[in-house]
Amino acid sequence: MGKYKVCVYAICKDEVQFADRWMDSMGEADRVVVLDTGSTDGTPERLRARGAEVTEEIISPWRFDRARNRSLELVPEDTDICVCTDLDEVFRPGWRNALETAWRPGAGQAVYRYTWSFNPDGSEGVVFWIEKIHARRGCRWVHPVHEVLAWEGTPGPTVRAEGVQLDHHPDPAKSRAQYLPLLELSVAEDPEDDRNTHYLGREYMYRERWDDCIAALKRHLAMPRATWRDERAASMRYIARAYAGKGNLPAARDWYLRAIAEAPHLREPYMDLALLLYGQEEWEGVLYFTGCALQITRRPKTYICEAAPWGSLPHDLRSIAFFHTGRRTEALEAAQAALVLEPENPRLQENVRLLALE
Repeated sequence: MGKYKVCVYAICKDEVQFADRWMDSMGEADRVVVLDTGSTDGTPERLRARGAEVTEEIISPWRFDRARNRSLELVPEDTDICVCTDLDEVFRPGWRNALETAWRPGAGQAVYRYTWSFNPDGSEGVVFWIEKIHARRGCRWVHPVHEVLAWEGTPGPTVRAEGVQLDHHPDPAKSRAQYLPLLELSVAEDPEDDRNTHYLGREYMYRERWDDCIAALKRHLAMPRATWRDERAASMRYIARAYAGKGNLPAARDWYLRAIAEAPHLREPYMDLALLLYGQEEWEGVLYFTGCALQITRRPKTYICEAAPWGSLPHDLRSIAFFHTGRRTEALEAAQAALVLEPENPRLQENVRLLALE
């Protein structure tokens, strides 16, 4: 028995493929409660067989916040720490002890390390810190999608749970079709919410609805509450991608430069512009902006941080640019640096081999 009563809670639908792995991971908790929202593949039965307490209810019309709040209602009132996860997520062993070590009486939430994606070679891709572990009372989930915790009154302090590591291993075939209508609903319900306005513009970008993307993200940038530079820079980068998608490369370049000015501490804007210049074979520009990116050595802990700028890409682009400008020694050094970060990549292996022959 630990120092605190810990309960994991989750929502699910048709995720029997993850049930055993998830229960193996969540077994350090005192209780596991699940709201199943309509599975037909045997998920509730499998979870019950593994010891979870499963309630089956249909949430209609579907909203993530309603489902999360209903699942939270299933958590016993005497719980000290609520741990919200999804079935495609896995805690690494020892998370319970690390969480209890960090938690303090009266705390509101815990922040902990989250690996959202993995690269093909198994190395970590996108990594940031999240805060879906919280106290039992005083909070509820809000927003139809990309839901977050909202507090009634002043929440207790947030603790930093070093050693708690949650990994995301999703089903790549799972559809994102519901995200766009739910985001449009979220923005309609709260037009002044800058966060979901940003997410809506990003979703339009994913779907290559370039004009809608540009309009939504320009609106985001004009909002009084849109003050977080990292997210503002992301909106500028997505606007740039939309202009590039429309074939307006000068506008794309200008918006990438605005993103760099907004958040010069991030690698992503520099790398986006380097890639644009790579496509135009402007090799000195590629070298300049990849060099700027590599001068940033501290990886941010927010979701804005992407995998590629912190992998082999900056060195790979530099190697190609050095080669095209006749600097073979520098090209080889950059190719070797890229290979260190992605040693199983056959193209990078071949680049090093060919450059070493020069």
